[in-house]
Amino acid sequence: MPGMNSGLDPSDPTVAAAFQSALLHQGIAALVIFAVLALAWVAARDRHPAAAAAPRPAPPEPSWRRVLRIGFGVLWLFDGLLQAQPAMAVGMPSQVIEPTAASSPHWVQDLVNWGGTTWSYHPVEAGAAAVWIQVGIGLWLLFAARGPLSRLAGLASVGWGLVVWVLGESFGGIFAPGLSWLTGAPGGVLYYCVAGALIALPARAARSPRLGRLLLGGTGLFLAGMAVLQAWPGRGFWQGTLGGQPGSLTSMVVDMSGTSQPGPLAALVTRFSFLVAVHGFAVNLAAVAALAVLGVTLTAAAIAGPGGWPGARPALPRAAVIGLAALCLADWALVQDLGFFGGVGTDPNSMIPVLLVGVAAWLALRRAPGPAELADFGPPARASGPPRRSWPRPGGLPGRPRLRPAALAGTLAATSPRAILSAAAVGVILLGAVPMAAAQASPDASPILAESIDGAGAPLDDPAPDFTLTDQDGRQVSLSGLRGKAVLLTFLDPVCVTGCQAQAQEFRQASERLGADGRRVMLVAVNLNPVYDTPAYTRAFDQEQQLTRLPNWLFVTGSPARLQAAWRDYGIASQLLGPGLTLGHSNAAFVIGPGGRLREELNFDPGPGTAATRSSFATELADAARQAIAG
Repeated sequence: MPGMNSGLDPSDPTVAAAFQSALLHQGIAALVIFAVLALAWVAARDRHPAAAAAPRPAPPEPSWRRVLRIGFGVLWLFDGLLQAQPAMAVGMPSQVIEPTAASSPHWVQDLVNWGGTTWSYHPVEAGAAAVWIQVGIGLWLLFAARGPLSRLAGLASVGWGLVVWVLGESFGGIFAPGLSWLTGAPGGVLYYCVAGALIALPARAARSPRLGRLLLGGTGLFLAGMAVLQAWPGRGFWQGTLGGQPGSLTSMVVDMSGTSQPGPLAALVTRFSFLVAVHGFAVNLAAVAALAVLGVTLTAAAIAGPGGWPGARPALPRAAVIGLAALCLADWALVQDLGFFGGVGTDPNSMIPVLLVGVAAWLALRRAPGPAELADFGPPARASGPPRRSWPRPGGLPGRPRLRPAALAGTLAATSPRAILSAAAVGVILLGAVPMAAAQASPDASPILAESIDGAGAPLDDPAPDFTLTDQDGRQVSLSGLRGKAVLLTFLDPVCVTGCQAQAQEFRQASERLGADGRRVMLVAVNLNPVYDTPAYTRAFDQEQQLTRLPNWLFVTGSPARLQAAWRDYGIASQLLGPGLTLGHSNAAFVIGPGGRLREELNFDPGPGTAATRSSFATELADAARQAIAG
């Protein structure tokens, strides 16, 4: 997909080092956020001891909600740590997002490509943002056990989960062929959204005795539907091999067995892949039967309610949940291969989230909480001290404090430790989201891509060697005649069909990025080909590359002797192999200040020539020109 791939190796050391450096600096900033808020809270409580009076013990959080909040909080934390793997900065678009979207319809690919392009243009900012947003959501869920802050954490989980589900998982593959619960459909992160929505429920909705039945029944119907999909003929699941090729399930298991992972796990998955290849019908039959039985059992338990039918075994829902746990763990190990090995694993796939939702549904059915337990999931009024409207309820959001230092300090002192930690978690989320939003607002790729291909520029401080040559319109041009303007100088072959064209487009994009500053910058290319040395060839090159519209573009040429003198003065090597063929010429760009002195030499091999690298080189050129103008 256009724009998805930066053309760099996922293990590129320059981008990986920049990514790790960004994580380190932002990690220090996250610690500072926690430290500042903690110190401010301690100081406020010392100043206002009455506000810090201990509250009465709060009613316990419902067990189903606690399972979802803690379980998915830990999962978000784990996912954030996985996003910190060095290969993620470059490899996420090309090795995770693009393969996931490859079999989806074109409209899905177009939407996903937009998100992947943003990542490939700004790999460091995007990679760091994914880390801190997910770590922040995880911490927020763990810290905020009750009240409005806890419900907001659930909404944050829903919001970011939908972003990941659409752009990272291509809607969980629901529009692609081969949809299967065993391989992760309808997307592991969709369960994060479901859990977040449940955590965000207001007290009156969570108080309903029907909640457990709805959750358990919904889980049962979903599993029954997945059993139908798994059993549907013609989808490749009943055959271990199909036409000499591995079937859908076999292909998934074989792919997972080749992932870099611990030896015992690899051996287990490999043996299972042999079993599926030989006995695909039996394996799929067992999967369909397990899904169908679990679906029917959970649905029936939900219809019966907490007490069950007369004469029915009360342990039946518990047995169904235990069966669901066994199926999820077996599939997680044998089919999904734990989901996070290989260097670009972003999460543990779908089985652990499914299990958490199933356990929460059973807990909600088993014991319907009473109104007192669910009254805003917060503690009652304080045991002592007069009520102060400007102070928030512990665990909740602040009210409307007067904008006086004393009132603000009192509000802070009355705030619970969990609320302070939750505020710090929100700060961690912003730590990743704000730089990414700023990068998203810019259409220019980060210069780190160009630096990873060609290295950093070499600073210079010498007079720029002068030359007098003929431009594409037949006019005599000397470098000294351009004094007063910054000059970006390079050397191109007008009949080259590979790298020179990419370099020309990078110069064109640099001129566009300069905007109004372009009036103070000249873009100059010197002909590298001593055979095709007339202005007709440079003019044809300009027309082909759409450079004729640039008022500050010059493509100069001249006699072989004058051209060779210019090459020699700037250290450009060029070797001819047959008539008109240039072999092994140097790729360089020079930044010349308005005073005529060399400021910097850039290695200008265009690399893979992707949309991301072209934009990155253009950004590097534009930034260098602005620095030259500024002196």
